[in-house]
Amino acid sequence: MSVADADALRDALRAIDGRSYGEYRRVARRTWALGDLDLTIEHAQGDPFASPSRIRVDVSAARVGLPRRTLESADARRACADFLHRALIAALRRDPAHASAARPASGRGRSGGSGGSGSIDILRVGQEVLARSAVVVKPAGAVCLRLTVGLPASGRRILGRAAADLLVERLPRIVLAAVGSDVLDRDALHGHVETVLDQVALREQLEEHGLVAFLAEGSILPRASGVDDRPLREAIPLSVPEAFAVELNAPHRGPIRGLGIGRGVTLIAGGGYHGKSTLLEALARSVYDHVPADGRELCVTDAAAVCIRAEDGRAVHGVDLRPFIQNLPLGRSTERFETADASGSTSQAAAIVEALEVGATALLIDEDTAATNFMIRDARMRRLVPPEREPITPFIDRVRQLHEERGVSSILVVGGAGDYLDVADRVVLMDTYRPRDATERARGVAGELPLAGDGAPQAPGPWAEPSRRCPRPASFDPRRGRRAERVRSRSTRAIEFGAEEIDLSAVAQIVDAAQCRFIGDVLSRLSRGLCDGRRSLPELLDEIEADLLQGDIDEITEPTFGDRAEARRFEVAAAINRLRSLRIVGDSPDRGGTPVARDGGTVGG
Repeated sequence: MSVADADALRDALRAIDGRSYGEYRRVARRTWALGDLDLTIEHAQGDPFASPSRIRVDVSAARVGLPRRTLESADARRACADFLHRALIAALRRDPAHASAARPASGRGRSGGSGGSGSIDILRVGQEVLARSAVVVKPAGAVCLRLTVGLPASGRRILGRAAADLLVERLPRIVLAAVGSDVLDRDALHGHVETVLDQVALREQLEEHGLVAFLAEGSILPRASGVDDRPLREAIPLSVPEAFAVELNAPHRGPIRGLGIGRGVTLIAGGGYHGKSTLLEALARSVYDHVPADGRELCVTDAAAVCIRAEDGRAVHGVDLRPFIQNLPLGRSTERFETADASGSTSQAAAIVEALEVGATALLIDEDTAATNFMIRDARMRRLVPPEREPITPFIDRVRQLHEERGVSSILVVGGAGDYLDVADRVVLMDTYRPRDATERARGVAGELPLAGDGAPQAPGPWAEPSRRCPRPASFDPRRGRRAERVRSRSTRAIEFGAEEIDLSAVAQIVDAAQCRFIGDVLSRLSRGLCDGRRSLPELLDEIEADLLQGDIDEITEPTFGDRAEARRFEVAAAINRLRSLRIVGDSPDRGGTPVARDGGTVGG
């Protein structure tokens, strides 16, 4: 791309004033030097009412002037990028001419014109500090920004002078008001970066202390509402019972006392509305780092902890369910289980096996979102339905084996399944949002009301080692009608991939729609040759992670888009496993397959 200057861009925009809107392409895909920054219009929208144009702004290391210690590691640069991202959002809000991209497409921007004329926007952010494509800080300190703009128009005619003011004057002013070295709040930047680095360090200490999670004393776990992830103002700060008290060391804050949840089997018990699910949700979210003043900024969970839920109706492809489901009627095997319509128990069993396949070391399960007949079978039902007539091995029979033989811990919220007291290493009792140590009391209750004979939890046999699952390349088809590719997402609930929609509503640790768009990019890479039919799903994910380690999020995401955020391998795998088109090498080559009824029974079989 050639490099021009501000006067040249201004003249080029004035020269196309009044012309058809498509003429904006004349100034696109070129880099324009605008004094302290370089502007590239990477995609010019074809119509003022279409999705806005995508631009890239590169600011030199010298102009931003980031302190050296904010660039020393990938985690520091991620935190630094997050700080600059939020500063740019604030600068856009302060701009008197800023027109929100959320207004109706038929409305007029504050700067006048059709559609989204005059709007400047950037990806919105939540409480988590994620690697995002909107702002990327390079190792030497240069900053890459990706924004969207509504190129001005009257009807479908170019407003060239308004466009020149937007791109040559207003945009640089807003950018430099956020990231310029003369306005950068270095104290706030250092605090932001240090908060993230402390979380990274605390998480790294979990294994050596035998912990799954650590939550600092005084943390604020409840959220403002179900649609507002900011801390609840009147929330009760987290207290720490002495039995669970652990001290870890944060590099910038020093020793921190907190609630440590050890490896093994942990129950979170208590009455309804006393904070059980709030605690589990905080643990689930703490696989990510949080911004200062979030309330959870000193709460960390094992990065390989995965939430497990029942998901009635999902598809399951080639999953070895033998640890939980065997001896189906008519002698059907569950070694490579297939169904287009799983029940709650089958879907939860599949979710656990799939998570373990890609490296999960801890499972987070809430009784409210689990299948009852998968979680437990009491003594009376065991007596009524003998083991040889019950294909399902409940989770309670495997949970200790998972820890003792495979090193996989479990944290479970239980309100009515008292049988789990027999298998717990510790019991956290939530009482008005305050945790209590109820371990000894729980053991006493279990001793007073023992589960005798067939009612006692016990693994029915060894954990079956599954075979490698290698996806077929034909599984990943992004085509839809005449479109060569159709991949998009507008929420955390679903991804459109080709002709199908992947339902992710039960994947609890997707916290940002931008992560779904990142997952869509991974699926696109798989469709373009990354999936070769020889490598297993974990091996494919290993390659994706290796690319991220070698560079940054730009190594994975589609070029020019600033609305991506990195997702963990577990959520990427969850999306792949929910593809109804997924086929595993070794299965029938017929993509249509034999008609499959609920939970894998062949129709008429």
